[in-house]
Amino acid sequence: MKTKTIRRQALFALTGVSLLAAAVSAQADNWRGWNIHPDGYPNTVALEAFADAVKEQTAGRVTPRVYNNAVLGDQSDAIEQTRNGALDFANFNMGPMGPIVKETNVFSLPFLFTDVDHMHTVMDGEIGQRFADALEEKGLVVLSWFDSGARSIYNTKHPINTPEDVQGLKIRVMNNDLYVEMMEALGGNATPMAYGEVYQSLTTGVLDGAENNYPSFESSNHYEAAEYYSLTEHLIIPECLCVAKASWDKLSEEDQEIVREEAMNASTMQRELWVESSEESRQIILDNGVEINEVEDKAAFQALMEPMYENFIANNPGTGELIEEIRAAQ
Repeated sequence: MKTKTIRRQALFALTGVSLLAAAVSAQADNWRGWNIHPDGYPNTVALEAFADAVKEQTAGRVTPRVYNNAVLGDQSDAIEQTRNGALDFANFNMGPMGPIVKETNVFSLPFLFTDVDHMHTVMDGEIGQRFADALEEKGLVVLSWFDSGARSIYNTKHPINTPEDVQGLKIRVMNNDLYVEMMEALGGNATPMAYGEVYQSLTTGVLDGAENNYPSFESSNHYEAAEYYSLTEHLIIPECLCVAKASWDKLSEEDQEIVREEAMNASTMQRELWVESSEESRQIILDNGVEINEVEDKAAFQALMEPMYENFIANNPGTGELIEEIRAAQ
């Protein structure tokens, strides 16, 4: 009898542990996160640090996992999946966000920001909060802003010093009408194309060039095909660390505070890593024979963008004032 009693007590104890484990498992919120970048990329490192910190600080109540290399779909699909709650969080560039949140199209205007620090000042302040509010209305809660450097033109033909050097070149741009308009204003043949197709298109001559920042140019191995990188620095586009509103609203206030704080920490980390990575990537492409040239007269490029600005303001009432506010931000 005594042996049976001990066995019964042990069984009850094991059952209790199992039920407790099941309860904890049921309470855990397993988040899936989208990321377009590869392992080791500044954004990837920061996102994975964010995921680990959130899991630790919430004691496992929220357990995020980052899926890299766009394995959960391209960016346009991922934006929709996050908006409807199929994905829980993501790092999105504002470039492809225009069709969803019209206000973000302003970031696709060339030479809007004077430099990266200016962009940080704008996005970390009251203007950035206005954009965050607009994104939340579409189902995306912005927790912090990431860096994506300055985009410049690279190609297989020759250095670009003046707009005339762009004429006739087939240049890949992101899928946004404003980028097409920008490149055509410079006399290039704008070619919207999925990012994953660019390398082969450069090697086969389907494309003459593309435009991007140092880390992307290097990590994608595009430098193996395009030996000229010209610092036009025509686009400086912010990125967000966003959470699906459906996922956000499920959190307690305590966990919301934790998630937001860790997102801000991730932003600080990403920006610091971005500076380091940009310099490392620059050195790698130089060591591999890429010719990098400064563009001394950006005013010539900027002047060709004036009709684009005029059209944008005419088609988007109220943006003229916003553009002035951004340019004046200190």
